[in-house]
Amino acid sequence: MPGPRFTLDRSSPVPLYFQVAEQFEKAILDGTIAPGERIDNEISLAADLGLSRPTMRQAIQVLVDKGMLVRKRGVGTQVVHGKIRRSVELTSLHDDLSAAGQKPRTEVIAIGKVPADEDVARELQLSKGADVWSLERLRFVDKEPLALMHNYIPLDVVDLEAVDLAETGLYAYLRDSGIVMRVARQRIGARGASVEEGRLLRERKGAPLLTMQRTAYDNAGRAVEYGRHAYRPDLYAFELTLVDR
Repeated sequence: MPGPRFTLDRSSPVPLYFQVAEQFEKAILDGTIAPGERIDNEISLAADLGLSRPTMRQAIQVLVDKGMLVRKRGVGTQVVHGKIRRSVELTSLHDDLSAAGQKPRTEVIAIGKVPADEDVARELQLSKGADVWSLERLRFVDKEPLALMHNYIPLDVVDLEAVDLAETGLYAYLRDSGIVMRVARQRIGARGASVEEGRLLRERKGAPLLTMQRTAYDNAGRAVEYGRHAYRPDLYAFELTLVDR
């Protein structure tokens, strides 16, 4: 696409690369350049603005480092889709996306009863090998896969086969079933994508993924849900508010 019209002040103490980066960022944030759009290569942009290629490359790198542009082999430089910023609270991704005016779509990959492995049994306070509900889903936003989610639920909590979880959020269904979740223990981390995760999330094998593990408890202290999720970091971030005691 043609580059947006930029105005450079060559007498300003602000470096030219930074002026370009700032105006590019403004064009992305106000929608002048849409998510997913490709921008011209550095040589063309530099020529249009009368800049050197290293100066333009530096400006583009500022936005790549901010997560606003991404370089893809064979494709070029693209504007990334807006990142979902999620507060670390006891809410579901479906609820948070809906509240933010997004239109989440869910693909149910697998649902059924499986014997709990050691980790699942420990988190759900069950015996190893006890049957639990296993639910695996792929969550999309703006046609892009955002998260691969795997949840485990004790059989006596709800019947997962009684609801269409492609249309209804898991936490919404738990609430509708009378489950009151009061507290959760959550761990956030990162790791490389497996081959299957890369295929589903449209990433390469080994690409960095954000991870989250959460065990939620009801108002009686019973473990009612354990989740192991992976997120694309170019589209997703956790936000925390820290308070000095």
